[in-house]
Amino acid sequence: MPIKAVVWDVDDTLFDYATADLTGMRAHLAAEDLLGRYDSAERALALWKETTDRHWARFSAGEVGFEGQRRDRVRDFLGAALDDAEADAWFGRYLVHYETAWALFPDTLPALDALAQDYRHAVLSNSALCVQERKLSVLGLGDRFEAVLCAADLGVSKPHPEAFRAACAALGLAAEEIAYVGDQPEIDACGARDAGLLGIWLDRNGTPGAGPPGVHRITSLTELPALLRSDTRFGAPSTFG
Repeated sequence: MPIKAVVWDVDDTLFDYATADLTGMRAHLAAEDLLGRYDSAERALALWKETTDRHWARFSAGEVGFEGQRRDRVRDFLGAALDDAEADAWFGRYLVHYETAWALFPDTLPALDALAQDYRHAVLSNSALCVQERKLSVLGLGDRFEAVLCAADLGVSKPHPEAFRAACAALGLAAEEIAYVGDQPEIDACGARDAGLLGIWLDRNGTPGAGPPGVHRITSLTELPALLRSDTRFGAPSTFG
């Protein structure tokens, strides 16, 4: 069955989240006069990333809500028993710096343009709709997608098959007619594969090794049009690994 639609992850796939997060947090800690609390700026940024990853995993597992994971990240990072309003205010000040650093990857728009005529497009993100819709609008992508689905609003996160099935339902297509592109091999590519979609891992770092079985790996979105048009599926030969 030919691929008719591409469903996209957003953060670290279309949008350079890692750079924006670290750039924004560095500016925020400087503005809050907090860099001196840590051994170095690099250690502070590493701790922020570790804290984010830990609490995001709790959110993805359904252990805490979207706002709750934000507040817990702040309390954990600062080692302070802040109330909700204090945690929200601190995170809000960080967001100002973070959003100033927002940028798409250089290959994002060329890939979307190259695929625009032949494929339908949607988003499936493990974030919240209010966050991703605004981000896509600010970055000039607001009109590129038929549907934007997010875990906080769906009540289920990737890699659960129900998240991917929600994307299929939104597009009115069978799983076999949809490719999913994301930067996380297990959460994105393997989750999509297990739900019956064509799972594509965007491995921008060129990770050594063969990668998970049954998914395709690309290192740039410039490779995506040729991969989709090659009509390769699970178990079929592919020049892309």
